[in-house]
Amino acid sequence: MPAPADRFPDRSSGFPSGLPHRHLDPRLLRGFLVVVEELHFTRAAARLYVAQQALSRDIRRLERELGAELFVRTTRQVTPTADGERLVPYARRVLEAQDALLAAFAGDGPERPLLVDVNSPGLVSGRVLDRARALAPECELMARFESGLTGAAGEILAGRLDASFGRFAGLDPAVRARLEQQPVRYEPMAVVLPEGHHLAGLDAVPLDALAGETVYAGAGNPRTREWTDLALHLFEGRGIALAPPAPVAVGADEFRRVMAKKRNPVLAVVDFPAMSETVRKPLVGPVPLSPVSLVWRKGLVHPGIDALRRAAGELAAEEGWLRRPADGWIPASDELVMAGQD
Repeated sequence: MPAPADRFPDRSSGFPSGLPHRHLDPRLLRGFLVVVEELHFTRAAARLYVAQQALSRDIRRLERELGAELFVRTTRQVTPTADGERLVPYARRVLEAQDALLAAFAGDGPERPLLVDVNSPGLVSGRVLDRARALAPECELMARFESGLTGAAGEILAGRLDASFGRFAGLDPAVRARLEQQPVRYEPMAVVLPEGHHLAGLDAVPLDALAGETVYAGAGNPRTREWTDLALHLFEGRGIALAPPAPVAVGADEFRRVMAKKRNPVLAVVDFPAMSETVRKPLVGPVPLSPVSLVWRKGLVHPGIDALRRAAGELAAEEGWLRRPADGWIPASDELVMAGQD
């Protein structure tokens, strides 16, 4: 009588196979891949929104489960071992299969609410959401409020959000590979100034006038990295300093209080909500543009996504959102993404 199959090792995978009845948590594989991409535990933990100690524990657990050392760790560097390199394609296939499964069961009709991040009230994303609700009244499209596309993308891939808006080119390429996007708008950028600032009386602020200023653009906030990166591109060679990391101000009152205390201009967009004790001025010379895309998980099937895409297309056509002004500026990397070439 043949012995049960699970008593014999399976050598086809190249990994220790005497692991019957064990269940490998896909979360461990996701953490492993982020460490491989970052080659740094602190940066990887920030991307995953977990403590570094928790990520280190997960990697050690994965190594125990597989019976293999996956990384060589030194005080300065983290590099995958041969087993770590060998695990990468297997881990990606497992997570792709998991994403496909979640996407398949996400498309269960209009009775399941679609969770849509609009970042903040009053932005272009809110207008798209309103139009989508009118186009598909049978769908429940629920608004959520994240603080940046980098953070929202992590929530989308974790299944806690369905769609968001923002600068797709600013996301990590490995994250972009698991998402889809539709360009929505080249949104003109602005600067928010405290009342009494020497530039507050201008109708529009030339970029050259910001030379010597220290401008806040979310530095240090792991959820808004795409915005800080856009600011760094814009400020380069113009003598504009990026304000150092600071605790994130939550709510209009805290934002206004911090502005009054620090007196730093804040990089924003022209639709940024108006607040008392501040003025919002468009930037010119050139006109810097924030490229906004609708972003959702690859493979997601839901009538709400169809409505959002149609709404974004209609509004872009009606409002000319995808027509770049002659003096408009965006980084070269964004040009490729907005043209669908990356």
